[in-house]
Parts: sequence; structure tokens; C-alpha cells
Amino acid sequence: MGTGQMMITLAAIILLSLVILRVTTNFLSTEDVLMESKFGVLGISLATSMMEEATGKSFDEESDSGTILTLTDLAAIGPDAGEVYPFFDDFDDYDGLVKIDSSMPSAIYKIECDVNFVTPTNLDGYSAAKTWHKKLQLKVSTESSKDTIEMETIYSYFFYR
Repeated sequence: MGTGQMMITLAAIILLSLVILRVTTNFLSTEDVLMESKFGVLGISLATSMMEEATGKSFDEESDSGTILTLTDLAAIGPDAGEVYPFFDDFDDYDGLVKIDSSMPSAIYKIECDVNFVTPTNLDGYSAAKTWHKKLQLKVSTESSKDTIEMETIYSYFFYR
């Protein structure tokens, strides 16, 4: 084999090595994106389930057994003495809840809940006074993902006569 053929063979090996390196890098990048997507979808599912669970409860401790006519009839936000998850009976009991979900085979998720009163004119803020509207904010995170999922829902009290 002459020098020219040796140079062509060496160039072909280098070119093949570069193509293999590029393809492997793309596979690894694609796998990272797929894993991040998987963790995101699972986190969104957990947050949605928690929101549906909370909104399935009564609006307030006092509305569980009767009708609330004035804002002063509303109970304070947070679980009552002795109430523990998953035996909450109203929406605002989820305030301060931190739940660790290890039921997924791929990651352990941390779900944090925060409930506050809000006014219709400022849904992004909080109200120091009691209102007919409560907002649940959820944060779902996992060490397996760099992203934190944040979702929120507003639950309002309506009474029809």
C-alpha cells in the first residue's frame, strides 16, 4: 500500500470516527430530552391529581355541613387539629402539605402545596382578609430533573338558593 493510499485510509478512518462521535452525541442528547420530558409528564400528572383531589373536597370546614352566609363564617386556612393527609375534609387543609411520592419507578417526587385567599381583582396576589376564593399553588420537583413544575387552581364558593 502506497503513501497516497495510506493517507486516504487514514482520512477515511478519521471521518468515520467523527461521524460515529456525532451520532453518539445526538443519541445522548435525545435521551436526555426524552428523560426530561418523561419526568415533566409524570410531575404534571401528580400535580393534576393533587389539584383534582383538593377540589373534590368542600370549599371550607364550615361549608362541609351547612351554608356559609358571611365571610366571617369561614374557618382559618390550614388543617384542623388532628387532621392529617389523606384524610382532609376541605380544600384549604392542603395548605403547607409536603408529600413525597416514591410510587414512580424512575424518580422520587416532592409535592408542596400552598393555599391562600385571593381577590377576583388580583388573582396573582394574596388577600389578608377572607374572601370567597382560595388559590392552591403546587410545586412538584425531583432530583432527577432540573425543572420544577408549578401549577395553581382557584376554588370559589357559590351557594344557590
